[in-house]
Amino acid sequence: MTRDEIRAVVLRALNQIAPEADLSQLRPQLRIRDQLDIDSMDALNFFIALHKELQVEIPEADYAKLATLDACVEYLAARRPPA
Repeated sequence: MTRDEIRAVVLRALNQIAPEADLSQLRPQLRIRDQLDIDSMDALNFFIALHKELQVEIPEADYAKLATLDACVEYLAARRPPA
């Protein structure tokens, strides 16, 4: 899976928890939670959606490593199981 495909999965998961947000305006190097004003429960649902879609274990200790769109893509790309 390419980084662009992973980015599409991340954006799809964000759209599920913040359907009213204009994700085209999301700045890839700023904190997602600040930009979309999502709470901790929405963030947890986001991590669960990523896990289900990409089959990547995301331990709670790593949640901060997925703070930005770019960081999410890099984290997930590095941990994605081989095809």
